[in-house]
Amino acid sequence: MKSLNLYDEQDIRFEESPEPVIEKADDVIIQVKAVGICGSDISRYKKLGPYVEGMTFGHEFAGEVIEVGPEVDNVTLGDRVTGCPTFYCGECDPCQKGELARCENLTVIGARHPGAYAEYVKLPAAHVLPLPVNVDYDTAALVEPSSVVAHGFYRTSIQPGAEVAVMGCGSIGLLAVQWAKIFGAKKVYAIDIDDSKLEVAREVGADVLINSLNTPAHEQIHEYTNGLGVDLAVESAGSPVTSAQILALPKKGGEVVFMGIPYADINIERYYFERIVRNELRILGSWNAISAPFPGTEWDSTLHYMGTGQINVKPMISHRLSLDEGPETFDHLINQRDAYVKVLFYPEKVRV
Repeated sequence: MKSLNLYDEQDIRFEESPEPVIEKADDVIIQVKAVGICGSDISRYKKLGPYVEGMTFGHEFAGEVIEVGPEVDNVTLGDRVTGCPTFYCGECDPCQKGELARCENLTVIGARHPGAYAEYVKLPAAHVLPLPVNVDYDTAALVEPSSVVAHGFYRTSIQPGAEVAVMGCGSIGLLAVQWAKIFGAKKVYAIDIDDSKLEVAREVGADVLINSLNTPAHEQIHEYTNGLGVDLAVESAGSPVTSAQILALPKKGGEVVFMGIPYADINIERYYFERIVRNELRILGSWNAISAPFPGTEWDSTLHYMGTGQINVKPMISHRLSLDEGPETFDHLINQRDAYVKVLFYPEKVRV
């Protein structure tokens, strides 16, 4: 089968790989219809991380079931599905407590298991979720990142009527805008330095757009909130700069949830650090997208709200590409040669 395989830093190759085969009674083989590029894929491509040389990359996908093991009873041939790509060990202390996202041995397909940048991918049946009738493959390819965002919101204490600021309008931030509304936010502020991304944020439900390139975000937030700040601030840019600036957005007693990963040291100016203490902020980290019972409420809720249309990913998809365009696309992404938001690959549409 055709696939994108990672060999080294900035060395991803479009090539032939063996097709997956049924080996265990609960195996499910899925023909991949759409698969997205995650920010963690870009980071792993750029500087590596946990991976096996030559591993088929990718983990955000949707497709059709084409083969199942003898003990599979939750899906059948021809079902339209998505898959939770995350594996937990079930044996470490967090797993024993039911804190699956904190598993000490957490891993995903595309790292130590063959991933979904391929014509076919294999997962255990417990990882495979049928799609609602009205959720198409493009939308379902973003179930995993949406579940990541939902996981973070479930960690907060947001109440209906809250005001929420989302720092960074990449795919995670754009999903956070929508989850904030689902959780009852009356007003959502979208913050970025790219006006085109802010316009997408407006399209998916942001009430106020803030370009922080020239005026600090917290100064603009304070103008809109009469100096109070917001109830919840979501860091979704994954930048060392915004990871400090986010601390100045909440009101006294407010919350910050970190969803972005900066992949660099963070130097926090005194002003921003003092907001934690002086405003008695509640600081939350959020990791991955699974909870007990596996794969978790995050996944069921995402599929539900995609089905109702309250999660709309279509405005976020900036590029729809053939899988063989993968090496060029990753090179363009890290060298910022185009304006990307969310990229989807279609393995069936490989150019010949």
